[in-house]
Amino acid sequence: MRFFIALEIPDSCRESLKAVQKDLQQIVPEVRLTNNEKLHLTIAFIGEQSEKMIDDFTSIIKEAVSGISPFSIIPAYIDAFPNLHNPDTFWVGVKGDIDKLFVLRERIKDGIAKLGLNTDERRYVPHIAIGKVSNYFLSEEQEKKLQEMAVKEDFESINITSVKLFESIPEEGFHKHNTIAEIPLN
Repeated sequence: MRFFIALEIPDSCRESLKAVQKDLQQIVPEVRLTNNEKLHLTIAFIGEQSEKMIDDFTSIIKEAVSGISPFSIIPAYIDAFPNLHNPDTFWVGVKGDIDKLFVLRERIKDGIAKLGLNTDERRYVPHIAIGKVSNYFLSEEQEKKLQEMAVKEDFESINITSVKLFESIPEEGFHKHNTIAEIPLN
């Protein structure tokens, strides 16, 4: 099974992000948009592991959320990995109470490491992936339009009340996400 731990994006916010995706496609017609119903904010990607690990991963999340109350984040800007000029993945960054996100991330990462599994050591940037593109360079005009687009969007707050363990299943060139466990914040 292929696992990841993430925050789910509520339907109302996905609608706002759908508008951003549509605008992105107008600026970068070659972009392959992320299925709007699968939008999420990843805390940790675990990858292929035995189904027997579900209880371990659930326990890690339960420990990680200890003492963390529900909080809010707000989609705030558009960027890309590895960078906006030469993108592979377009994403929407968040602001708000992200300190709690970083605490969750570190606690979960530590729990995964205690199981002897590899963890991602790259700098964590909380984001919602909205599209992908291959071998592409943005023009200065496209970059400017994307930056202007991010400034004019008025996103609603996303209330985070739980953390989820997901399974990612390949399906006809895409991935289907199943919720395996949902652990509420205290």
